[in-house]
Amino acid sequence: MLVSVYIPFLVTAALAVLAPPVAHRLPPRPAALALACAALVTAAGWAGSLALLAFTGVAQIPQIAEEGRWSVSALRSQDPVYAVVAAVSTLVLAVCVVSLGLAAVRQGRHLLRARRECAELPGHTELAVLDDDVPLAFALPGSPGRIVVSRGMLRRLGDAEREALLAHERAHLRGRHHVFQSVWRLTAALNPLLRPVAVAGNFVLERWADEEAAERVGDRTVVAHAVGRAALASAGASRPAALAATGGVVPQRVRALLAPPPARRSLPLLAGGLLLAVCCASLANAASDSDRMLDSAQWALSRAHANTTTAPTDHDDAPGHGPDGCCAAPDRPDHGERHF
Repeated sequence: MLVSVYIPFLVTAALAVLAPPVAHRLPPRPAALALACAALVTAAGWAGSLALLAFTGVAQIPQIAEEGRWSVSALRSQDPVYAVVAAVSTLVLAVCVVSLGLAAVRQGRHLLRARRECAELPGHTELAVLDDDVPLAFALPGSPGRIVVSRGMLRRLGDAEREALLAHERAHLRGRHHVFQSVWRLTAALNPLLRPVAVAGNFVLERWADEEAAERVGDRTVVAHAVGRAALASAGASRPAALAATGGVVPQRVRALLAPPPARRSLPLLAGGLLLAVCCASLANAASDSDRMLDSAQWALSRAHANTTTAPTDHDDAPGHGPDGCCAAPDRPDHGERHF
């Protein structure tokens, strides 16, 4: 446990540094799936390691040990974690859990608001056109979701660019990209080290929608022009909480669309999967060591109770007392009697 409990922290730090630049070079769809999986696993590993470290300190509280029926002294003799490390882990875990709860409430309110706005839009078709001169274009998740475009945005785009814009927003709805966003926001709230992964994930989602729009339209240059013009038109007027074609780092998206589609690479995904496997294995090993440590402390307490119960009294060694506590006949001296 002394080493394995810290490995999830190292894996999380490595992924936070390496995952964003690698994800930008991968095809966006597998990159998004890999980032979501990595965020879930490392967030669970982060919380699990903190919980194990915190428990080593909490388990030594006499009241907790009495409820758990284990020996505090035996546990303290086997515990390789310093008290200050256990205390800091307890504090960090508490802060992270509160942060996760607040983020879950915010995300739930955001999705409910999006669904309510989706239901209040005029018409019943997938596309809702707002009579507004402000250039807007975004997708609202719902059952089903809706694409919202203002007349101001449509007037600034040509026919082919309009088709590319709508294909981009349809890709957001079809891929359920709001679920990916929720995963990254919640895991980043639980584990602050995953915030770069969340930022990279949002960029990858926009690239995913760009690539699907390029496949639908059949011209990557048209999609690049649509993304650039929409971003210039809606500068300062976009909705950051919605899935919009103007999201992400637009210059990088345009450069990616003007270049050939990204090649498939399996080595980064395999390396990332290996890191996640190491994270899970180390956490399982640390949990197993912690369980064995508790079993040993419980056995030590039961043995101490057994020794106390069966300890001999002072009169047990007195002459005339047998091992079963009954009076035994004393040895009589031999008076020369012989039996033939």
